[in-house]
Amino acid sequence: MIDAISILVNGTYCPIISSFVKNKLTIDLSNFSLAEVAYFDIVISFKDKITAFRNHDYTWLESGEDFVATEFSPKILKIGPNNYIQSNINKGIWEFDKKKPKQLLWRFNPQFAYPLTTYKNKGNKKIISKSNYNFDFSDNPALLFSTENGFEISRSPIPFSAIICFTDHCDFDTADSLARQREFFKSNSIKVTKGFFLNHFSKRDDNASFENDESELQLWKNDGHELAYHSLSQSLKTLEVNISDFYNFEPPNFSVPTWIDHGFQPYNFSLFNNFSISESEFSVNLKSKKIKTLWNYIDSGTSTFGVINQLNSNHFTLKKFRKGNNSIGFINRAGQLLKNIVFHFYADDKIIAKYQKTAASFKEVIYKKKISSLYQFLLAISYLIYPISKIVVFWNHYKNKPYKLAKYTPLFFKHLIGENQFYVFQTLEMIDFKQALHKNNIKNLIEEKGVFIAHTYFSAPMKYHTGKMFHQPHKIDTIVNENFKFLGKKILEKQIWNPTLDELIDYLSNFEKTVLDVDHHGKIIVMNASNLVFRLVQ
Repeated sequence: MIDAISILVNGTYCPIISSFVKNKLTIDLSNFSLAEVAYFDIVISFKDKITAFRNHDYTWLESGEDFVATEFSPKILKIGPNNYIQSNINKGIWEFDKKKPKQLLWRFNPQFAYPLTTYKNKGNKKIISKSNYNFDFSDNPALLFSTENGFEISRSPIPFSAIICFTDHCDFDTADSLARQREFFKSNSIKVTKGFFLNHFSKRDDNASFENDESELQLWKNDGHELAYHSLSQSLKTLEVNISDFYNFEPPNFSVPTWIDHGFQPYNFSLFNNFSISESEFSVNLKSKKIKTLWNYIDSGTSTFGVINQLNSNHFTLKKFRKGNNSIGFINRAGQLLKNIVFHFYADDKIIAKYQKTAASFKEVIYKKKISSLYQFLLAISYLIYPISKIVVFWNHYKNKPYKLAKYTPLFFKHLIGENQFYVFQTLEMIDFKQALHKNNIKNLIEEKGVFIAHTYFSAPMKYHTGKMFHQPHKIDTIVNENFKFLGKKILEKQIWNPTLDELIDYLSNFEKTVLDVDHHGKIIVMNASNLVFRLVQ
């Protein structure tokens, strides 16, 4: 059934050792020093065309389309009606190009699969870098062949259900809004990973912090929510004081495993390399505070009608986003589409910088009447003309291409800092709760058995934010209330699992421990279940 197998290590073809014994093709990686390997692809050519793949929604997808299966999707294909081929481990990514119908790539750390945001130099230039991927295999990669079955794993302890996880940024929280949010979530049986500022240092006197509002935040903890550091304070201090805060802060008297970057704090995961903090010092300090999970400061996209499932890269296209925003006014729709082109389709630091410069100089000219900024505006916008016009002119070519940081549907992954490993997670930007959590979106997520890790601001007060939680300072928006009530109902009906971020990662991290094999009868079997839920695929 296999015609050829080869391996590309750091982009160069290398000799490969493989063995085929009793329906199992094992790839031996012992002749590589994986510590020196940045990425590699196993190229598998079959004698016959691949006919179907098991998709992220646990249904069969015919091979007429390009296909990607990541760590949290089944890695099962069919050749013909009943020849099942499955990976023995979940690590790596399967990628299929419909133009090469007999070929499968098994990819390890390809570009943009596990992206990180880093900010460089005084101008905070945004760079998308690659994770320090750890090639720690529970078993040598292998393909299992069977005419009997495959096995797929549920991403949820509620078998094969959808998953929702909220990570909230506390930038605008007050003592009053915290209490109202907590009561609202309790009434709807919803759990949240709630960011908090440890120290009260803010340009707003009423800004919430653990220092001032410990008793209220403890009530969140008692209700089953996870509390996560949103850096240490809302506003910037002097560099020396910030660094001292980072090394010397005392954690609360309960577990706080998650750190979510806020702004441009110099001790942020995305920024610390610019300052006098070594990777080793940063790593050891986080571990000493029992922090194990970090945000990669990246959104797969912005949720709207039809854009909700982080595991479905087809949700993250320009066409899908434009269609989801059809109900809003033309000016807002055009502005949001432009922002998505810049931040999500291109996700290029130079284009983003020029967009931000254009927006800033435009505001100075229009609102502050600074004619001197007109030149800067024209200079910045001239840089954007080509990349934007290219999308407009060749819309049909680009409209269905997944955003590059969403193509491999990152949820979370391991990353090595110094000598310690951390989990790093990626989010879905969720601003408009009327659109994002519309009943049809929730139904779609349930149907696809999908997942999102939302990046939210539950107490955002800005007038230009439509669909925010608080319609008035002390009143939950009526439509948002109905959406959350419907969501809570589906959680209670066990159609959706609603973990905190720490609970989600704790459960899904078992995927990397799972090992399958094939027995002497030619049936694929589970060797190490790792407390996960499995089912037969036929």
